[in-house]
Amino acid sequence: MFRELTRKNKQIGNEACIELLRNETRGVLSVLGDDNYPYGMPMNHFYNDEDGCIYFHCGMAGHRLDALMQHDKVSFCVYDKGYRNDGEWAWRVKSVIIFGRMEIIRDRDIIINIAEKLSRKFTQDEGYIQKEIRNFAHETLLLKLIPEHICGKSVVEA
Repeated sequence: MFRELTRKNKQIGNEACIELLRNETRGVLSVLGDDNYPYGMPMNHFYNDEDGCIYFHCGMAGHRLDALMQHDKVSFCVYDKGYRNDGEWAWRVKSVIIFGRMEIIRDRDIIINIAEKLSRKFTQDEGYIQKEIRNFAHETLLLKLIPEHICGKSVVEA
């Protein structure tokens, strides 16, 4: 059902894909938006080792949520900061694309649990994290991306 990578010599393994999802802080989530136009937006995320799903926080209204209520299929692309070898101008970059279905989570306990984990990717300041959750959890939804296909590659941008 999903296309295979054309340049198989560029493909990275599943564990490298998961590692990228664990460590990078943001990517681009794409949904099918108004009038069937693709709608992509930068999003921070949390990869959950316990269930293999990717989580995002979301407000109670907006373009993204409206799109998801109509069509639950999404793609999410994450890429690293890349690096250059000494003496080379070209960047070496790894990326992962996930295709899957999105569930909207409204359970407050799950939202708080995942929001805490997501927040710790950015700060270890527990006071800040708890204040944000106390102030905003009541107006937050959680999006759960259930992967159906994950594929990654490593390229030299030359």
